[in-house]
Amino acid sequence: MPENPPAPATSGVSSFWKRRVIDPIVHQLTQGITPEKIALTLAVGSACGLFPIWGTTTFLCLVVGVSLRLNQPIIQIVNGLCVTLHIPAILGLVRLGEWLFREPRTYLHIRYMNQMFWDDPGLFVHRYGLIALHASAAWALLLPVWIPLVYFIFLPVLREMDRMRIASSVKTTDVRPPVHPVP
Repeated sequence: MPENPPAPATSGVSSFWKRRVIDPIVHQLTQGITPEKIALTLAVGSACGLFPIWGTTTFLCLVVGVSLRLNQPIIQIVNGLCVTLHIPAILGLVRLGEWLFREPRTYLHIRYMNQMFWDDPGLFVHRYGLIALHASAAWALLLPVWIPLVYFIFLPVLREMDRMRIASSVKTTDVRPPVHPVP
């Protein structure tokens, strides 16, 4: 019995990326979801994943995804990938909101804000509620640019992935007619 060839060596990061991001997307393509729908899911999921209020993005992705009939596994994967960008995005949106509404620059200290949130939620909302509202308005103003930009970046990539998937499935499918036994 011949031995199976060894699996190609891949780094932990690339195998994680392939296993957790690429494979689920390719799997969705095999389930009949179009590249256009997946690109829209990536665009909307990244936009919702960068909403400037901490702790709300999973619920926002769920509600928007259900409303637009987007793929929930993919939208939540994208939301999870946006976590590393979330705090810088919040800070940028706070600053943009301050500029848009001509507000004075606010000093934001995460540890202080966290302590205030747990010690006195009313004071926290009083102090930071308007800042969050302004950041949310800035986020909403960026959506008409962000969503089409992400959509049109990923659409050709997803179409190519789908084309390659179809081509590989045609190669692996036996196209010879079945052989019938002679009576």
